[in-house]
Amino acid sequence: MKTLTIIKPDDWHLHLREGLVLKNIIHFTSEFFGRAVVMPNTKTPITSIERARYYKKSIVEALPESSKFEPLMTIYLTDDTDKEELINGFKNNIFFAAKLYPANATTNSSYGVKKIENLYKIFESMQDNGMPLLIHGEVTDSEVDVFDREEVFIDKELSQITKRFPKLKIVLEHITTSYAVDFVQENNIGATITPHHLHINRNAMFFGGLNSDFYCLPVAKRENNRLSLRRAATSGKKCFFLGTDSAPHLRKWKAFCGCAGIFNSPVAIESYLTVFEEEDALDNFEKFASLNGPNFYNISPNLEKLKLVSRPNKVKEFIDVVEDENIVGQIKPFHAGEILRWQVEGIVN
Repeated sequence: MKTLTIIKPDDWHLHLREGLVLKNIIHFTSEFFGRAVVMPNTKTPITSIERARYYKKSIVEALPESSKFEPLMTIYLTDDTDKEELINGFKNNIFFAAKLYPANATTNSSYGVKKIENLYKIFESMQDNGMPLLIHGEVTDSEVDVFDREEVFIDKELSQITKRFPKLKIVLEHITTSYAVDFVQENNIGATITPHHLHINRNAMFFGGLNSDFYCLPVAKRENNRLSLRRAATSGKKCFFLGTDSAPHLRKWKAFCGCAGIFNSPVAIESYLTVFEEEDALDNFEKFASLNGPNFYNISPNLEKLKLVSRPNKVKEFIDVVEDENIVGQIKPFHAGEILRWQVEGIVN
């Protein structure tokens, strides 16, 4: 039986939702991750200091009593974002970063930015103050094929942002293409990579009919892109780091309405580790999971360590959502019903 001990990881891209779902899923992240960058695309988006404080309070109240987990809050950029509010929130450690959603690019993004050039003054101020910009990198032009949206966004928008603001700390989130892998490496920016984009290609959405369990945004791409992502994640290169993009939806919505998002928090660490073992890169797992993110953001790694053990790990078919001891819904996790080869044993000194 193999074991691996690493510095406690962080999740640099996470959806926690709100209310009952938040209360039922937070422990999957807080138990084994030190920090997580919390996405602001809640039903009422986090567009102000007041809303960020309220949302963080609800997260902290949902944590187990002894938890040391730290939620890192973000502000949702809109066409009307107030520059003073943004920078004041950052300077006062309310906002860790700002998130750019092109309008209607993904879940709860209808308030997103319609014309990115209109935010250039915001980006300039962020650059001057060292505030990170996190980007959902897809165009939403109906004439662009859904499988090409990331590449077109890089050419049309991101290339201009990086040229105009060379010192702006940028993270291109949940990258899905070899084109994005190359751009990140060539332009001194960071990128998060999800576990599901390392495991599945676009065929997964069509096995056994139209399968919404593997539908997310950005969508999984061709097999050559998946292999490129695996090489990037396992390379040890500092520009690539862990970001699950775990995005839960109640089964009644996911199965019948096809909501975009894959809930991987219950097995994210084990899922990533499976890939690193398959790629004969276990020595680089700590860099990807625990060191590259803090290094990019110029903060210290976590002090605690995490022990992982190589043994059969049967993933539940469904995660129950419970209210007053009654099951009121279910969420299907990534790898549901599968047996993974690794399991988190716990925190060690």
